[in-house]
Amino acid sequence: MLATVDNPSNAVEWTLAEMLNQPQLMQRVIEELNTVVGSNRLVQESDLARLNYVKACIKEAFRLYPISPFNVPHVSVSDTIISEKYFIPKGSVVLLSRLGLGRNPRVWEEPMKFKPERHLKENNGEVVLNDSELRLLSFSIGR
Repeated sequence: MLATVDNPSNAVEWTLAEMLNQPQLMQRVIEELNTVVGSNRLVQESDLARLNYVKACIKEAFRLYPISPFNVPHVSVSDTIISEKYFIPKGSVVLLSRLGLGRNPRVWEEPMKFKPERHLKENNGEVVLNDSELRLLSFSIGR
């Protein structure tokens, strides 16, 4: 968790490993890259907004293979009730399991299967790498 330098490369490795196991995913990514970027240049940051399926694959890799198993501990600043079920008193140390969130079968259909399409159904088809509903933690969630 402290040596976060290789996080992007780790996500890319897991994404590529999953695509090698499902060649139809790799083909779809290649087609999207050829359509958006072409074969005459490298991907630019400005292309990322239009590489929706690539972002879905990366988000799915973050869901299944998080950067670290837990988030950085946080301290609750007030009494809080989450999901009308869990009471967290002020001053409690809160530690979230990234693996538990991303692989929760009550939240994710077929939680152990790499399915980038599940992220295309949200936000009118626009893939956003963070998740405001805390179903997964791809990056930090702030305070």
